[in-house]
Amino acid sequence: MDQTEALQLRRRKRRRQRRMVAVVGFAILTIGLAWFFESQATTTIIVTRYADTLVSDGSDDPGLSPHGQVRARELARVLGDVDVIAGIDVIFVAPNRRSRDTSMPLSIKNDAPVHTVEDPANVEALVARILREHKGKIILLITEPELMQPVIAEMQGSKKLPDVAAREYDNLYIVSIPWFGKVKTLRLKFGDRYLPERPSPTA
Repeated sequence: MDQTEALQLRRRKRRRQRRMVAVVGFAILTIGLAWFFESQATTTIIVTRYADTLVSDGSDDPGLSPHGQVRARELARVLGDVDVIAGIDVIFVAPNRRSRDTSMPLSIKNDAPVHTVEDPANVEALVARILREHKGKIILLITEPELMQPVIAEMQGSKKLPDVAAREYDNLYIVSIPWFGKVKTLRLKFGDRYLPERPSPTA
């Protein structure tokens, strides 16, 4: 092999090395960007209360009334395809039977795990856990009606939610938390419409 051929061989080798470095660098950049955008994706938290409760059984931990069972199935129908790819990713519930019962139809439909929140009143810890463990996911939170406003406020959502009446079970609050920008709070209704009781006429 003369000097000219040796020089050409070295040049070809260097070109192959440069191409290999470019390919590896592009692959690393692509993986890094995919990880970045995945980790910074919008987190969607849907907040509602448990469905209509059976109040006449005398239990300290009542389940759902027949009407509440229908509403739980309606919740599964409404949210089962909320994400056209995978649906609800995970469900958090208050530590009572009525919240667990409300979650069951949707959990079964979406094959979504259900986590019981031992201290739902500690909204700061709850929101921190959700954002830490389920960033970029779609989460359903079934909680006590009086905790809906505090937990949404902790997510930097709306601080002006109307009060929830004792028999008002049809609210769904959707809190969208982007990796950058303003948190948005949407309010939807599902199931039978809530009708406030009319005051009884005076004698």
